[in-house]
Formats: sequence, structure tokens, C-alpha cells
Amino acid sequence: MSASSKLPPFDPADPLGIDDLLEPEDLAVRDTVRAWAGDRVLPHVADWYEKGELPVIRELAKELGGIGALGMSLDGYGCAGASAVQYGLACLELEAADSGIRSLVSVQGSLAMYAIHRFGSEEQKQTWLPRMAAGDVIGCFGLTEPDHGSDPASMRTYAKRDGSDWVLDGRKMWITNGSVAGVAVVWAQTEEGVRGFVVPTDTPGFSAPEIKHKWSLRASVTSELVLDDVRLPADAVLPEVVGLKGPLSCLSHARYGIVWGAMGAARSCFETAVDYAKAREQFGRPIGGFQLTQAKLADMAVELHKGILLAHHLGRRMDAGRLRPEQVSFGKLNNVREAIEICRTARTILGANGISLEYPVMRHATNLESVLTYEGTVEMHQLVLGKALTGLDAFR
Repeated sequence: MSASSKLPPFDPADPLGIDDLLEPEDLAVRDTVRAWAGDRVLPHVADWYEKGELPVIRELAKELGGIGALGMSLDGYGCAGASAVQYGLACLELEAADSGIRSLVSVQGSLAMYAIHRFGSEEQKQTWLPRMAAGDVIGCFGLTEPDHGSDPASMRTYAKRDGSDWVLDGRKMWITNGSVAGVAVVWAQTEEGVRGFVVPTDTPGFSAPEIKHKWSLRASVTSELVLDDVRLPADAVLPEVVGLKGPLSCLSHARYGIVWGAMGAARSCFETAVDYAKAREQFGRPIGGFQLTQAKLADMAVELHKGILLAHHLGRRMDAGRLRPEQVSFGKLNNVREAIEICRTARTILGANGISLEYPVMRHATNLESVLTYEGTVEMHQLVLGKALTGLDAFR
């Protein structure tokens, strides 16, 4: 018997055999999230996107809590305690449905819950995390401001002491989940440096008007946060961190999920392009039989599965406690950039049908334009890597 006869068959869905790197528990998490997204999101998301709304966000949050997807990489307090790879696989499957759904989960778990879990008091953890893990309370994360996105050190939101209380004033912009959140983690300047505050959204002076007229992440709730003399008790501050390392560490955790999630959007577009190329006929035969189309599909497959391998490698490093922020920047820069290119190439294969919401390609492409910008633009991650490679700081 020849050696080649012992080889497993080539799997077009997994050409590099990446599934062989996954444990049964990893596959179970992936299959659970994929089945949930296929049942609860895919049949409706084109309609939500077209209308620019996510009307069932609270129901979806509770269902996501029910399958352990909220704060899933955190330990205790009702969280699943999943591995980083399992969390990444969940992000991939959620974003294969829609970036807005993955954003809901990322902001809830990797930003709001993560901030409380890592930097909060025991009372804050007990008060908020079990309800957030169950999806009974939705959280948001207030860092970006109207005039200060990539430069959070210049934020103008300010918290001043008034007796034993804190009083917050300021604005935050482009805040996922803001209008439906029950709690907001808000970062503000203080006399001591940047501090984080746990803000119940029913506190007087807090409001979150929803942002409309956006052409990306339309199946997602995006808001402005307005803080006008928001008075909070002394114990509202996150006690375990002072300075930008607090919010930046939260963002690094969330960016890791994007490294996986972007490949979900790319996979959805790639699979759509393959199916279309095999069924669509021109000049008497399927367009998938033409050399130029096959070249496009081959290039898309290479970048897609390279990106998944990169995400898997970073996940194993995170599980081993060895993942550096620069490596997360490496993954976010590469995978989002390549995912957009895969979506655009898929659109060319679908031709005019590529712009129709009957197919997911244009929806993913426009969503990824937001993913490219939030939690670090291309330019910011290039500069992070440039500094790491040269030792020279181009931010100054």
C-alpha cells in the first residue's frame, strides 16, 4: 500500500486540516455556537440589516447567556471559564453570521465584563457579573470620544470628587450596546489619572441616544453616551487600576476576539463564492471551471486559512499566558485586512448579485469597514508593530 493511500481525503472546508488541532471540547463549543447562529441569526439578519435595527437584542443576549457565550473566557461568577481558543471559535461563528452579533458578545464579555472581572471590587463583581453572564443585564464600554478615538489619553470626560461621591461629565461616541445597556463601564480623567467607573444607566444625568444613519453594523445598537453631572458613590470606581493600562488591556482582550471573528465574515463570503461559482453558468459551463475564477478562489482560501491558523496560534499563546499586545496587533492588522479583501473578491465572483442582500457578501464587506477601524485602526497597529520591530516610537 502506498503512503498516499493512507492519507485522509482533501476537505475543501478545511484544506489544512486545522480541525486536527482542536480538542473535542473545542469542537463542541464551535458546533453549539454555529447551530445557535444558524437558527437565531441567519434567517433574520438580512432584514435587520436592511431596516438598520436589532429589535430582539435583549432576547438574543439571554439566549447567548444560556449557551455560555457571554464572558465565556472568564472564571467564576456564572461565567463559563472557557479557553481562549474556545472563545475565539465562538467569535468566528458569531461573525460568520454578522459582525454586529459578535460585537454584542465582545463588548459584553471582553470589555465591560472583563473590566469588572479584572479591575473591580468583589462587591462590583458579585453585583454585576452573574447577571451579565446570564444576559439579564447588557453592558457597554465608554472610552472613545467624539474628538478622541485613537488618542484616548486626550479624553475630555472628567470625574471629580465631591465629598465622598464622584461626579462625571463628558461624552462618549460609537458605543456598542449603549442604548440597551443596564450598566456602563466609563473611563474618565481624574486628578489621579484615568479611572474606570461602573455606572448604572438609570443614574440621573446619564443618557444614551442611539446613532442612526450608519451604513455599517446596521444589525447592531450603536450609541452616544452623555454624562451630565452623573453622581456616583465612592465605590463606583474600579479600585484595581489607574491609568490607560486599564482600558487598553480590555481592548487587547477584545481585539483577540476580532482576530477570530474577521475570519468568520471571510469564511461566509468565501463559502458563498464557492457555491455560486459551481452553480452559476456562463458560456455554457459553471464559472468555477474558468481559470481566473479558480485563481481567485485559491487565493481567498490561502488567506482565509492562514488567518485561522494565526488566530489559533494566538489563542494557544493566550491560554499559556504568553500572548503579548503586539502579537494581538499583528493578528488584528492581518486578519481584518485580509477578510475585507476576501469579501471584495467574493463580490466580484458574484457579479451584480454580490450587492444583493440575498447574499451575505456586501453586508459582511460593509461591516468589516467598521471592524477595520474600531479597537485600533490599521495605522495604529502598524505603528505598534513598527515600534516593536525598531524600538523607535513613531507615536510622538
